[in-house]
Amino acid sequence: MSSTSVREFVLKEVPDWNDEVIATARFKAFSGQRSDWESKFQFWKNLILKVARHFSLAIIHPSQVKNEWFNRGGLTPLCFDDVLFVMYNEGDVVRSVDLVDAASGRLTQLFRKVRSLMARSAATPEILLKDCVILMEVLKDKADEVIKLLSESHWTSSCIITMKKFQDKCGGRVEASAVLSFLTGRGKALYLSISKNEFTEGVKVSLSPAAVSSISSLDYDVLHLIWTVEKLQLQLDIIDRHYEMSRKSALASLHSGNKTVALRHAKQLKLTKESREKCTSLLNRVEEVLSLIENAESTKKVSEAIQIGAQAIKKNKISVEELQLCLEELEESIDLQKQAEKVIVPSYTGIDDEDIEEEFKKLEQEVECERSKPTVSKTGVNKPAASESAESLSVAFSTIGLNDGQATALAISDTVVPDRSNESKHPMLESA
Repeated sequence: MSSTSVREFVLKEVPDWNDEVIATARFKAFSGQRSDWESKFQFWKNLILKVARHFSLAIIHPSQVKNEWFNRGGLTPLCFDDVLFVMYNEGDVVRSVDLVDAASGRLTQLFRKVRSLMARSAATPEILLKDCVILMEVLKDKADEVIKLLSESHWTSSCIITMKKFQDKCGGRVEASAVLSFLTGRGKALYLSISKNEFTEGVKVSLSPAAVSSISSLDYDVLHLIWTVEKLQLQLDIIDRHYEMSRKSALASLHSGNKTVALRHAKQLKLTKESREKCTSLLNRVEEVLSLIENAESTKKVSEAIQIGAQAIKKNKISVEELQLCLEELEESIDLQKQAEKVIVPSYTGIDDEDIEEEFKKLEQEVECERSKPTVSKTGVNKPAASESAESLSVAFSTIGLNDGQATALAISDTVVPDRSNESKHPMLESA
């Protein structure tokens, strides 16, 4: 984000920004009672929040805001120090050093809160300008956005993610630290770490209105499994890149006629494929374990709900007839909802399977017609010689264990169609 883009946004939000008379009054320092400069304070406060929200900046540098954002022909607002100081005293702004470290213990967090309250009374406008400050309203919006993003990929009431993933969601390490401190202070998140193969940090976040539950031994195991999944996924990405590089090198060697080097790269392709299959198999097993844990948690929640319902029935002395009546009303509501869905969603039951098969046969005939067309080079000459060369290379590839289909496809990929713009991209390997 550049200062130029900020100034352009300010000009759009404040049409009379360049009006000399109005600007002179706005840029003056505060004087007199608060009622005398309240409107001016609200203007600058709202403008700071608008800019911060537009550019998603929960953390700002006061000196940059004063000297770059609101610089008008070399003039800066003289009242900015007072605006920031009032916002700090009213809790709209906090210093980064005042944030509670979520990774520290409860006693340390309590001590830091007390020290922050003592330091607040001794703070001056000059001190605020030297430190980064956090806009609490923008920070709250960012925290809500992070919880919303996590809710879209998790269906449980809480989730555990690695610190790296949490930082990616927040937009950086510094922003993640501020968001985690905010959520921890409101009982919506907890920090956890493990030291098994490597030191791994994670965050447990509540995705429901309720406070996050305390850390259990299962949470540490889940964090380790999630860290393993991310490591395996990263390894798969590296393997795919190596595969693509080996494939391109093999095609280039075939194109230049160097069969020996092409065979070496083809062997590397086969080894890379086997490595990917093993890694994919392990990844699937770990993800299956995580899925079982989530299902067990869901079953536990359902069981707890049933128990609560049974206790409520006993406590309120609800008869069997009343319970049956409630169930019938619930069933009627479900039937009405299904009828509404049938009206809204179009039905495709009227389509006959024979019609689908007939349409599919037509598509197959079109594909066969396209395949039956002879392959012609740009010069208009057919390439039987290239096909013979592909067959000979296929025999050569069979010596290292590649089947005929793989060898032929690799051999003719560049020789049959010399036009680089018509090359088809190599498809991704299917997961095991």
